[in-house]
Amino acid sequence: MQDEKLNPEAEVVAEGGEQEFGYIDAAELDALKAERDELRDKYMRALADAENSRRRADRDRREAEQYGGSRLARDLLPVHDNLKRALEALGEEQRAQSAAFVEGVELTLRELHSIFSKHGVRVISPAIGDAFDPQEHEAMFEAPVPGTVKGTILQVMADGFMLHDRLLRPAQVGVSSFPG
Repeated sequence: MQDEKLNPEAEVVAEGGEQEFGYIDAAELDALKAERDELRDKYMRALADAENSRRRADRDRREAEQYGGSRLARDLLPVHDNLKRALEALGEEQRAQSAAFVEGVELTLRELHSIFSKHGVRVISPAIGDAFDPQEHEAMFEAPVPGTVKGTILQVMADGFMLHDRLLRPAQVGVSSFPG
């Protein structure tokens, strides 16, 4: 027993249930240290898991706040399209005859734009002659129109929409495929 390390301060429980001070040999001490290290490792992993869960919950909450209304916004896009088409379909004579009606439709469209901007929805309105951007535009057709550059927008069928930094719907456009 002389080669074993002894710890005279360790507490030992006697057979009768009374506590008394005795010796713990080196093997028991090593086993206790290993158990302590294992429990410390489990504790640190549990803390890391809790922190990761908190961060994930914060990120999910922020995304829900920011993008939670995307389905409603997507459902309102056809309303925007129809109001815009109604205004575009009117000729000058019809506008003059129905000035109050036209003003009501324009006010409704402006109010819809105001609500969109309040909730982070931005209208993507490409113009004829703009360059095609596959991140924001969807090519509905390609046409080899002389006098145009390949990748130039020829026609805009529908506006696109962004919700903060996410694309809700790409703008639907016709694009030149003229090789010149």
